[in-house]
Amino acid sequence: MNVFAWIVIGALAGVLARWIVKDQRSGCLYTVVVGILGALIGGWLMNASGHNGVNEFDLRSIFVAAIGAVLLLLVLQAVGGRRR
Repeated sequence: MNVFAWIVIGALAGVLARWIVKDQRSGCLYTVVVGILGALIGGWLMNASGHNGVNEFDLRSIFVAAIGAVLLLLVLQAVGGRRR
């Protein structure tokens, strides 16, 4: 995948993950970074379980990235505490 596809998947996954976790932090760059890191985490977990990670621009890749982003946000909230 090219850089543009990673940014789009990151943005979509980040928005979905922030909506699921109810994260109140703002910023487009923050959302994209959370989504891209989530794609890396989700892809790594899928590869570790014997499945394909994030390889193509499709709905499955967005779902895998969103799950990784949700895990990342939950860890960040556990470490940093939940903001009001």
